[in-house]
Amino acid sequence: MNLDSPTITIDKSAEEAFNFLSDVKNFEKLMPETINKFEVLGEDKFLFALKGMPEIVLKKKDETPHSQVVLGAAGGALDFALVANIEEIDDTQSEVSLNFNGKFNTMMSMMIKSPIKKFLQTLASNMPEAI
Repeated sequence: MNLDSPTITIDKSAEEAFNFLSDVKNFEKLMPETINKFEVLGEDKFLFALKGMPEIVLKKKDETPHSQVVLGAAGGALDFALVANIEEIDDTQSEVSLNFNGKFNTMMSMMIKSPIKKFLQTLASNMPEAI
């Protein structure tokens, strides 16, 4: 399953956006209002839970300075990645889009597609104010 957020333009350089998204504790600022729990588990790992969903642990897996941050599932039964792609427009603006990519059976995909899509949209729409 592959889902994309809308591309969001922010009034920060690609470097500033990258630095914000590279620091896992900043993801708390992007979370939806329905968040029940957010806990930083280390320099590159955090746990969060939304109402009605199980706890999810994300770990920073890879990064390409100023253009991409890759988070992935840290254990558990689900294997997926959340990729933030950053495109520089100029010195004061950049565009960010999020991509969710996971391998799930058909039934699981049907159940989680809508909540994941809404989650991605919320993360993206919270970026201009948070960064």
